Amino acid sequence: MRSNSARYLANNANETLSQLALPIGLDDHAVFESFLAAGNEELVDRLIGLAAGDVEGGCWLWGRQSTGKTHLLQAVCDRAGDRSVYVPMRVFAETGPALIFGLESREIVCIDDFDLIAGRPDWERAVFSLYNELLGSGGQLIVAAGMAPRECALQLPDLESRMTQLPTYRLNPLADEDRVAALRLRADHRGLDLPEETARFLLKRSRRDMTSLYAQLDKLDREALKAKRRLTIPFVRSVLDEPDSSD
Repeated sequence: MRSNSARYLANNANETLSQLALPIGLDDHAVFESFLAAGNEELVDRLIGLAAGDVEGGCWLWGRQSTGKTHLLQAVCDRAGDRSVYVPMRVFAETGPALIFGLESREIVCIDDFDLIAGRPDWERAVFSLYNELLGSGGQLIVAAGMAPRECALQLPDLESRMTQLPTYRLNPLADEDRVAALRLRADHRGLDLPEETARFLLKRSRRDMTSLYAQLDKLDREALKAKRRLTIPFVRSVLDEPDSSD
């Protein structure tokens, strides 16, 4: 199983570029097949096209927390394989921009949490250089942030100009009906049978953001496996009413 290990990434952040360019661990669920595109179909279609090499021009996707930005960037890298690299700035922002030198050798570079490096001259110059190199070689830059390019407080005018030229998409949060469908899709991807009525019960009993809901689904998966139980409402209620031993 693939895993997204912050410890692994942090420990390797100061390694040479050749080591950094090795495949970085991705979440096992972060594939297009487990992402409900409701309300974001145009964006997902573009990302699938970029991953396949059928679309050019890169992409900037933005939205509030827990809307699926990281999932989609990792899905691109899952689909593109060794042609791509995933760079999570929540891990690398403090290590310095030298780690992205040479990444233009990849066809697709996905930078997550881009707003964490906005306003930092060394990082902005490095990304500007990377983007120009990718542009010259036919590569693609895909960026995820919490806001649109013009709201990202970029200080380097040339970089702001380049970023505002990227096709930009806001990632819309799911409506409640779609949250139920998204939970069932994630469960199906994991080989779980999550009845609709159980998914609706979970939605009522949990925080409504998808990160929290997926975390609850992960917990239910573990407990159902141990107890050899189906995800019925009584079983889910019993699990949710118990303290989480992992806390």
